[in-house]
Amino acid sequence: MKATPLISVITVCYNSAATLERTLRSVADQDWRFVEHIVIDGASTDDTPAIIERFRSRLSHVVSEPDCGIYDAMNKGLERASGDIVCFLNADDHYADPQVLSRVASQMYELDLDVLMGDVGFFRVQDISRIVRRYHSGRFRPSLLAWGWMPAHPALFLSHAVVQRVGRFKVDYRIAGDFEYIVRVFQDQALRYHHLPEILVRMQVGGVSTNGWHSMMMLNKEVVRACRENGLKTNIIKILSKYPMKLMEFIVSW
Repeated sequence: MKATPLISVITVCYNSAATLERTLRSVADQDWRFVEHIVIDGASTDDTPAIIERFRSRLSHVVSEPDCGIYDAMNKGLERASGDIVCFLNADDHYADPQVLSRVASQMYELDLDVLMGDVGFFRVQDISRIVRRYHSGRFRPSLLAWGWMPAHPALFLSHAVVQRVGRFKVDYRIAGDFEYIVRVFQDQALRYHHLPEILVRMQVGGVSTNGWHSMMMLNKEVVRACRENGLKTNIIKILSKYPMKLMEFIVSW
């Protein structure tokens, strides 16, 4: 990893006018100047295109066309990413402060990392300043993938070499395509990874994977499938056992 790595930030969106400006602003306000921000829009019909246009001078690539789902859109972003470090920032998430990417670049260079994991703070739309849950990526170990654990994807930063090795997202997943991708990331036994114990990304509560019982069951079935397709022994009982620990994220002081 070079001392001044280019960071590719990929944002995929569709009819995200309510939150996208905050997302784009949080990237534009970063004090790390070596940033390639890629926006993949699924041909939005609300004010999303107008918001993108206002930030057009700060964006490296913009694609606006129909897609076959979120993982197809993410693949379009990966195809255009040329950075030494690659990450995703969802259209209803934002960086916690303007120094996030500087800290990421410094850590990955100084420790010569393949992967850097940070924490995510969840907020409700009624009060974006108040964190109601913290996702601690520091608990993660590759051995826990078979139990359904993964580092927080929006605060996961991958080297270009890792992205080249892992390839594309599988577009036939509905919810757990990011989990399946991360399983492939951590199949390399020599992977150099590190946890930065800070909230790097703030995420709005209410994403697809946390939206109701039906979505939760679909997610868990896909997690089991992702493990089995990549040679990890698991079952639905192991996967469900993580939920009591997840509840503790709401009530344990941090």
